[in-house]
Amino acid sequence: MLKIIIENLNNKEIISQESKRKVIELIHENFIDWMHACGKKGRCTSCKMIITEGIKNLSPLTDREEFFREKERLKLNERLTCQAELMSGTLKIKVAEANKFPHMDYS
Repeated sequence: MLKIIIENLNNKEIISQESKRKVIELIHENFIDWMHACGKKGRCTSCKMIITEGIKNLSPLTDREEFFREKERLKLNERLTCQAELMSGTLKIKVAEANKFPHMDYS
């Protein structure tokens, strides 16, 4: 069983039985709005997540994530939800301040 906890969305929990799924797919399948300006192609950083726990449960960095790290647009505790796959365990994340939607209530 895989679990994602979105801490600043009132600790919203997403449970999945399937591994190796992109984080953004799991979020959207659970009817949670999450920004993705480039259509989930890894061309921007609008879908980034801040990881507070469980970074080791994600797939290795993709070429696109490496590119944004080199440009200093992704910190060590940040990944792109459209690129990172949840492989096992629990992942605790937050929505980045710059990527919050005005119509959502964040905690």
